[in-house]
Formats: sequence, C-alpha cells, structure tokens
Amino acid sequence: MGQTLVDAAILGSIYVLFCLGMSLVWGTVGILNFAHGAIFMFAGFVGYLVVKDQQLPMIGVIAISVAVGALLSTAIEVLAFQPILKRAKTHRIAELQILIGGIGVAAIPLAIAQYVTKSEPFGFSNSSYAVQVFSFLGLRISNTGLIIVLSAVVLTVGMAVWLRKSMSGLALRAIGVDSETAALMGVDRRTLSLSTMAFAGGLAGLAGALLTYNLGAITPESGETLLIKAFAVIILGGVGSTAGVAAGAYILALSETLVLRFTGGGWVDAVCFGMIFLVLLLRPQGLFGRKEVRRV
Repeated sequence: MGQTLVDAAILGSIYVLFCLGMSLVWGTVGILNFAHGAIFMFAGFVGYLVVKDQQLPMIGVIAISVAVGALLSTAIEVLAFQPILKRAKTHRIAELQILIGGIGVAAIPLAIAQYVTKSEPFGFSNSSYAVQVFSFLGLRISNTGLIIVLSAVVLTVGMAVWLRKSMSGLALRAIGVDSETAALMGVDRRTLSLSTMAFAGGLAGLAGALLTYNLGAITPESGETLLIKAFAVIILGGVGSTAGVAAGAYILALSETLVLRFTGGGWVDAVCFGMIFLVLLLRPQGLFGRKEVRRV
C-alpha cells in the first residue's frame, strides 16, 4: 500500500504541474485552452530534438522545454486567441470560438511531431542525466520522482502566495471576478493575459520534460490523453483554485492508482469520467470552487 501512495504522489504531481497553468488561465483570463496538451507535448518534443544532437544535463533540457512552452503559448494567445476576442460580438461567442480555435491550433504541433517521429515514442536518451532509484523502508522512488513531487509542491505554494500577496496576482484575480471593473481600475488585461499564458505554457513545458524523464519516453498523442485528465482535476477541485487543483490532482491520481492495482487498467478511464460526472452532479463548482453570484 505504501508503494501505491508513492506512485500516486508522483502521478498527482504530474497532474498538478500540467493543470496549474491551465486552471489559472481558465479561472482568471477566461480562456479554456484546448491547445494546452499540444504545448505540453511539443515542448518535450523540441527538447528531444536538441538532445538528439548534443548531450545536455537535465537542467538544460528543462530550460529549453519551459522556454518553448512559454513561447508557443504566447504565440497562440497573440496570433489566435486575441484576434478572436477582438472580432467576437459577445464574450460567450468568443469563448466558443476560442475553444474551437484551440482544437485547430493544437493540430499543428501534433502533426509536426507525428511527422518527424512517425508517431513513435521519443525521449531524452542522450541526456547526461542518470535516473537513480532509492529504497527506504521497502518503498522505491527515483530521483526524477522526487524532483517531480518537490516541483509540484513548491510551484503550488508559490502560486497561491503570489495570487494572494502580489499586486499582479491580485490584479489577475480581479480580472477573473469582473474584467470590466478591473479595466476601469487601470488593470491592463492584455498584458496580464500574455504573461499568464506564457506562465501556463512554461508550466506545461516543465511537465512535459519531467514526465518524459520519468517514463523514459512519451508519444505525440500524450498531451491529448493528459488534457482529458486535466478536465477531471480542474472540475473536481474548482476552476481557478490553486488548492483545488492540487487536491483534485492527488485525489484523481490516488483513485487511478488504486483502481489500477486492484482491478487492472481497464477501469481507470471509467473512474476519471465517473468522478467528473459525480462532481458536476453534486457540487458543480468543485471542492474548492465558489458558487457564481450574478447581480441583476
């Protein structure tokens, strides 16, 4: 049972790193970015291309993946999402067009990675980083697993403090509550949207690199699979809630790990979608989300 908890902690931390940025963008800027999974995959893919030609330490590969994720996410915001927001007649129409646009944009990096790799798994086999496994009280965890868990904890706490204590974090939360009032108070929505998208893309790139190191390789379609899990995590925890993302990620990871251990892999996705259904039915705002109040 102890090893199951260790495995769940690592899997949950991967979910946290992937979902933190996506939830932040969705809960504050109001963009449901369906290209987030493609950003995650493509950042790791570019790291793979660089490592193919020259040996790099882990920190170098991670830096490249984070930079690629941030740049790609910013490019999508500038070239796709902002033009949609400007042309849309209503915000509701813009949300639908951004959702569809994100699906279309995601197909481009996916097609590139599939063409180059011929849809085969890719990894960082030429990296100078060596995976080591530690044993303690009968439990086994790799150095990569430790890095993943520590990264998730530090970034979750850091983001929560930033959103509550910093001026930029408070401004971003104000946009999420009422963007029009925030604009009247001098909050620059465009600049904050760009920086938030870049930050979310960087987190996706970090998750892509760390998951590739942890598994040894990922496929071009890995981002699509993780995107489905991200919806379960965010809906379970509550859109825009940092604590909710962390709680949802570890609850889902523990549930999946237990199901995998006792019943086999066939029921894992059923548990994922079942949790989404139950939360939407019993508590639509999620475990840590707040009910939306409309003034008329």
